[in-house]
Amino acid sequence: MTAPRAERLALALLTLGAVVAWAAVPTYPNYDAYYHLVWGRDLLDGIAPGFETYAAPTQHPLYLALAALLSPAGEDADRLLVLVTVLSLVALTGGAYALGRTLFGAWPGVLAALCVGSSFAFALYAVRAYVDVPFLALVVWAGVLEARRPRRGIAPMGVLAVAGLLRPEAWVLAGAYWLWCLPRRPARARLGLLVLAAAAPVAWALVDLAVTGDPLFSVHATSGLAEELGRERGLGNVPRAFVEYLADVTRPPVAAAGALGIVLALRRFGTERMAVPLALLGAGALTFVGTGILGLSILPRYLTVPAVALCVLAGYGVMGFTTIEKSVWRERWRRGAIAALVLGAAFVGLRASSFDRLRDELRFNERTHEQLAALLEDPRVVAGIQRGGLTFPTYRVVPDARWILGVGGDRVAARTAGAGCGGIEVYVRGSRKEVTRFGEADGVRRRTNRVPRGAVLIARRGPYLAFAASGDGCGVAAHPDAG
Repeated sequence: MTAPRAERLALALLTLGAVVAWAAVPTYPNYDAYYHLVWGRDLLDGIAPGFETYAAPTQHPLYLALAALLSPAGEDADRLLVLVTVLSLVALTGGAYALGRTLFGAWPGVLAALCVGSSFAFALYAVRAYVDVPFLALVVWAGVLEARRPRRGIAPMGVLAVAGLLRPEAWVLAGAYWLWCLPRRPARARLGLLVLAAAAPVAWALVDLAVTGDPLFSVHATSGLAEELGRERGLGNVPRAFVEYLADVTRPPVAAAGALGIVLALRRFGTERMAVPLALLGAGALTFVGTGILGLSILPRYLTVPAVALCVLAGYGVMGFTTIEKSVWRERWRRGAIAALVLGAAFVGLRASSFDRLRDELRFNERTHEQLAALLEDPRVVAGIQRGGLTFPTYRVVPDARWILGVGGDRVAARTAGAGCGGIEVYVRGSRKEVTRFGEADGVRRRTNRVPRGAVLIARRGPYLAFAASGDGCGVAAHPDAG
């Protein structure tokens, strides 16, 4: 079987496996993705999306458009969004292989794909419909296009422009790529690339302006939310977080192999040949530092671009011996690679709990989502919501409830936002994980999950308890010191 045919067969099998897994193990989107689904449905109904809603996530224009396109599927749109991100993980894995193969050869490409495809972090992001996975797939394939024909121009920049509508890290990459393409290009071509590079941030600002009146709303709102929720932020926390998060996303053996790979690759190929992985590493680091300067939350997700670059470089650091002629040096490298693979396999074995955690998280997500849906479908709860709305102790499942019920933001609210008593007040009781995930939130007091006197329990599903409004007050409105 020829190499191209084997590659196509492997991609087809990987795609089939991903679809089967998606169908067999129901998972549901995360908080941010549910808000985009709600906003997309609002757009189709002619309603402006509520970017300024309490604790709303940062909007991502292309994800918003995708959510709107999926909305006609009705209640199945959330599962379809998960399918998109699961298939995006397949595309990301394929892109890692293609980039590794283009730069170094087939076996380094195979190991690069293995490192990306087996990452607990990337798998979790995919099954929870995080915007990061399709974004990363686009960025990696832009890198493949560039690696195959250096300073190509339009095609990689166009892909980066699309990626820039998903996450702003692509803006840094697009700007750097424009500078990279300047030599030996006429002024008209330079201008065309500049227009493409600027398209995503301009479009993002125009969406913010149209909806909120502030073209920089996403920056202001993200920084304000990080402060309100007490998340780690600030330039002083960046160095430690950079090392910890990068090792966590890639896993320490892969990070170490990636660091070795960049040294070996630079010595053999030079900086120009390594422009793509260097750009991914540099732009990712620069963006991460930028989040600290701007006062945004410092999160592991912001290091996914350099994490993918490290996976590709790890492929060369371990399997690069397959690309050189037989020699003493090649034999030493081969032995070192065998030792590295054995140690890596041992590390995976010791960290098998990561896969257990993923399985447990999927089951937890499925169970609690279905319990929430069952609660909201209870006729007594439906009647109570129709009389006076619905409140939760925190913002955590507000978008989920809005999506399930198909109602506007004025009908579902969080008591941490100062929402008054509604017709139905939901409280959370159960395991520590359930209470922490749904009944509490960083930066707020716990009184909003304390059942008031006189409240009448009318339904319970799992950790969710629905009470009829007591009239004695609830949440922040009843407890000024709740903060």
